[in-house]
Amino acid sequence: MDDALGNFSLTLVDSLDTLVILGDFPEFSNAMKLVIKDVTFDQDIVVSVFETNIRMLGGLLSAHVLATALKLEVPVLQWYNGELLVLAEDLGKRLLPAFNTSTGIPHGKINLRHGILGLSDSRETCTACAGTMILEMAALSRLTGNPIYEQKAHKAMDRLWKIRHRTSDLMGTVINIHSGDWVRKDSGVGAGIDSYYEYCLKAYILLGDEKYLARFNRHYNAVMKYINRGPIMLAVHMHRPHLQSRNFMDALLAFWPGLQVLLGDVRHAVETHEMLYQVVQRHTFIPEAFTSDFQVHWGQHPLRPEFLESTYFLHRATEDDHYLQVGKTVLKALQQYAKVACGYAAVNDVRTRIHEDRMDSFVLAETFKYLYMLFGDNNDLPVKLEDYVLTTEAHFLPLSLATAGKNTTYFSLKIDDDDEDKYRKTCPNTASLVAEKVRQPMRRLLGSTAARPAPRLRPFNDPRQIHALSDMGISVLTLPDGKVQLLYTTNTAKSAKDAAEGLTFMREMSKWNSLGDIDNGVIPVGVIINDKLFPAGPAHFGKEIVGDDRYTNVAAFVAPVEACTPITNKNKVEGKFGIAKRGQCTFVQKVRNMQNAGVKLAIILDNVSDSTHEITTLFAMSGDGKDDIEIPAVFLFSQEGKYLTDTLKVKPELTITVGDLKSLKSQYDNPCNDNNCEAVVDSRERPTDKQSFDHLKKVLSQLVAQFELSLSTEESPSSKTCMDEVVESAYLPRDKSLETFLSSKTSSYSIKRNRNDPVVDSVKEDTLKNDSNNNKVDEL
Repeated sequence: MDDALGNFSLTLVDSLDTLVILGDFPEFSNAMKLVIKDVTFDQDIVVSVFETNIRMLGGLLSAHVLATALKLEVPVLQWYNGELLVLAEDLGKRLLPAFNTSTGIPHGKINLRHGILGLSDSRETCTACAGTMILEMAALSRLTGNPIYEQKAHKAMDRLWKIRHRTSDLMGTVINIHSGDWVRKDSGVGAGIDSYYEYCLKAYILLGDEKYLARFNRHYNAVMKYINRGPIMLAVHMHRPHLQSRNFMDALLAFWPGLQVLLGDVRHAVETHEMLYQVVQRHTFIPEAFTSDFQVHWGQHPLRPEFLESTYFLHRATEDDHYLQVGKTVLKALQQYAKVACGYAAVNDVRTRIHEDRMDSFVLAETFKYLYMLFGDNNDLPVKLEDYVLTTEAHFLPLSLATAGKNTTYFSLKIDDDDEDKYRKTCPNTASLVAEKVRQPMRRLLGSTAARPAPRLRPFNDPRQIHALSDMGISVLTLPDGKVQLLYTTNTAKSAKDAAEGLTFMREMSKWNSLGDIDNGVIPVGVIINDKLFPAGPAHFGKEIVGDDRYTNVAAFVAPVEACTPITNKNKVEGKFGIAKRGQCTFVQKVRNMQNAGVKLAIILDNVSDSTHEITTLFAMSGDGKDDIEIPAVFLFSQEGKYLTDTLKVKPELTITVGDLKSLKSQYDNPCNDNNCEAVVDSRERPTDKQSFDHLKKVLSQLVAQFELSLSTEESPSSKTCMDEVVESAYLPRDKSLETFLSSKTSSYSIKRNRNDPVVDSVKEDTLKNDSNNNKVDEL
């Protein structure tokens, strides 16, 4: 629990205001009396500053605010006289020493009795941990009249803003609290950074300080530019924002649509929420981490509230009953799979639904609170929700604090841009937004039914998809090797309009197929094993493998095989390629241990069964911000890793070659000894590139009414190699043709007049790209 429990009645305090929302005032009164009587913070215990702030301090402040607001109307509360605020201030004072750093960024942990004494080794904290203090601390200052709490929190936020990446406006996830340097530079909207963005916007809403709105809009524009990929939100490197840092998303990003609603960007909120709902339909719950094709990466589900939070805000903004149905789906799942005799148990794995013996305080403080507010009418709630800001733990802080608090000192900050106004937005009118019209194309893109459980998105197995393509004059052929071929003829289209859509679709397909791994931020590496070439993922740390770099050596497995602790068989792997398996620790930790054992190159094998480059996008292994690794490292999926393992059993002294994939493929496909070899050509005479392109233009000019464009993943049966890729996860709505083809790659385009005609010409992509007349092809 990251020291969140604290031995100070955490669940009771965290859920106090839930009793208020439920209207159970007698129980609320009894619970407050228990807290006042039994809770003390004078304990020799180390706690998380972040968790203690949002759960305990936020819970005490929210209960105090609500009890004070309601006691004149509710007789059972008239005894209350600010006792919870006294407890909150005592806790706030005990948290203050955490801010005693050279940067003003607080320590991640603190001893409630001794402060930071004995915590000198504490050097790092996450961005969310440091940036999720301002609401509670400012509220404490304005309720007590002591400005110190707000000042400390403002200083931490100012320092975080200062160390953002100035070019991308993105934030990393882990910071050195003493130097202000980034330890982890991966940037997303999920774990480690989520509530920092949330508090930038909510600090403006609660405190009225426009610097926070300006900051948030800078961050938001950066997130939507670099991290948002349609409905998918994939983390990138803050300093290299076009490079993806991981191939999975985590469950905490489910808060993002709710934050988008607060900003006023409801359309994007609907899209991202619909993506998350597809995950819910597939797996019953949102797993802690899942891939972009909705496969489980980490299976745990601790009954998190973020998805329900976004569902609640979207329902408030759109008044669309769809979101009530979403809430009903989640509630049924909780009742069926999480309810136990004494509460609700976390799910250890969404695939097996086995229980875990824990129920976090946020289940009562947030999950069920948002469910109740989602289904409840305004008349059912004892307070006006529009008068409050909900913290990241769903605690209530009154908007009146902006002007009515005892301390409203503003801390000014010059935004380092001459045109500040362009970063300020007003909330758009959402009355004209029909959420269903936004969700429909998202469902078609992601798979409308999302049956559970789906092992992966399946290509072209829905008759409706085939029918939609057929209307556009496009036929789908599944080849014997499982690959897919699309054939387009104008005279089979349903109408002239459909034929035009089909032509547009094929053009978009040809453009998409010209993209490679480099366009996705990954420069693939090649590994030659037993004369077979396999693609492998690179690393964002260690020596980069580029150009004509070649590494050739024998390989051996390290011990322990996960390489998460110092290598014990150094005498067997020193001077060789070291092989380790994924899991139990970070990639960079494994490679660091192998480097210390004298390994010359690290090969990490995937631990996800049956994964392969043919069906899974290559990704680059992320580092930790340190530059102490000097050896190169590569990542092989499990099927390729199995081939390597099996081959080593037969040939223990097997020599492996590693290099840049494009360079290796060129050499491997065209071997030449001593630079003295002849080009291998087909028995059929082929024209030169210039002749080929000129002839292609002549052919295209003659195709007026009928032609056929075939996209194939191979030039001829004889040229197939292990590099062939399978088209999968393709959903083909007629109005979303480009986005639907998520992972198709081809190497050549074949153009025919009619289905049964021989190939008129075959033009390699590079030829088209390099020719100055390429615009003629684009005009097609």
